[in-house]
Amino acid sequence: MISLLNRVAAIAGKPAPTGCYVMFKGCERRGTCGSGLARDSVGSFTALLVTVLICLFSTTVIAAEPELRVQATLQPNKPAMVGSLIELQLEVLTDTWFTSAPTLPDLKLNGALVMPPDGHAEHVNQTLDGKSFSGMRYSYLITPNLAQGFDIPALTVRATPGQATTELSAQSQPLHFTATQPPGFRVGEPVLVAQGLRFTQKTIHSATPLKVGDSITRELTLQADGALAMSLPTPPLGDVRGLSRYAKSPQISNLDDGRGHFNGGQRIDTATYRVDTEGHYTLPPIEVKWWDASTGQTRTAQVPEIDFDAAANSAYKPVFSITEDLKKLGRQNSLHLSGYGLGLFVLLLAIAGLYWFARPLWQRTRSRWQARRRARHAAWLESSDFAWRQIPAQLDGNPPQLSALYLWTRRSRKGLKLTGLGPRLQALLRACYGREPTKDQAMHQLKESLTTLHSQAEHNKESVAPALRPLNPVHEKEFR
Repeated sequence: MISLLNRVAAIAGKPAPTGCYVMFKGCERRGTCGSGLARDSVGSFTALLVTVLICLFSTTVIAAEPELRVQATLQPNKPAMVGSLIELQLEVLTDTWFTSAPTLPDLKLNGALVMPPDGHAEHVNQTLDGKSFSGMRYSYLITPNLAQGFDIPALTVRATPGQATTELSAQSQPLHFTATQPPGFRVGEPVLVAQGLRFTQKTIHSATPLKVGDSITRELTLQADGALAMSLPTPPLGDVRGLSRYAKSPQISNLDDGRGHFNGGQRIDTATYRVDTEGHYTLPPIEVKWWDASTGQTRTAQVPEIDFDAAANSAYKPVFSITEDLKKLGRQNSLHLSGYGLGLFVLLLAIAGLYWFARPLWQRTRSRWQARRRARHAAWLESSDFAWRQIPAQLDGNPPQLSALYLWTRRSRKGLKLTGLGPRLQALLRACYGREPTKDQAMHQLKESLTTLHSQAEHNKESVAPALRPLNPVHEKEFR
């Protein structure tokens, strides 16, 4: 059989039409050779038949591609309840074999806890459409937390079966289920649905007998069959007067049968109570309400109360006292203010607030005052009084100048003609520009008569400016 398969593989690796044609031509030629013994004819016919079968088989092997199918079902089939466990079984099947583990999609449902497959799978064999398929069954564990409908979308699985040229993908059909509230549970109340439940407790004493400063540890273990560990409720660990409670983080884990099959969940809660004062103490009983899925009834699991006594301990001294530390911290950081200091502080606070709110108004007022000041200064520089004050300094200059005098006459609206201001200026012009100039003496006399000149100009309000504009306005601009 192995030899025949090797021959088939060797022949299938060659081009099918050419190989069949050569074999057939050889058989045809041998059949027409003439002498021919009986066994030669039989051998030729057998070779021809084997060649045709090999060609058909090789064509089928080359053309066929493996199939990948995905099926999804919900277990159990009965109506779901809030807090119950629903198993979504996802079967990944192929008609050849798997070269590697398939890639499974993530599943998230609003209002439900979903635990994805942990890698363990169950081998399954099925016959679909008259063809044998084999594969693996994976399980998603779902626990609804709300009474509503849930839609599971089509899940896409990717895998590479044997003899596949590329990675294949297939989808499951979408599913729907509805979760209802179990009888006896209020809306919003934690619901635990299980096939069976075990609730136990264990106590650990730091010393016997207990004294002030010693501690007692209460450990609660809750195990539920057929329930996710994440869905187990938190038992109420209350405070007791005279005891300081220190709770540890809960230990949450799933239970299995040792071969990867899910059985249920487990939750361990631990609290340590330190004795602060002597006396008799009672840790209250704790109960857990749950729904028994096997009997369809509401049940309650309870652990009993714990009674113990704690004696006084004269030798005990707390390592640290929170109350005393807080008192000391408060005394160190306390601030004492007298009436005077408090009043001063309020005054400073009021001044700061007034400055903060009055600052924009002050800035606007200051800007306007500075603008008016600049305008007044500019107007002063353009006034006749400013020009009059420049005259004595120019007359004392070397050489003396009359530009300030001309500027004053212009700004005083006396025009540019100095002769109209009186006989002294006429004498000044003759002394400066006559045939025998005596400029220095004329300038000295003009400086001494400035007061008289200014008084005469004030009394003479009529302007002596000519009626016509000057012929050369540019000359007038030089005195600005």
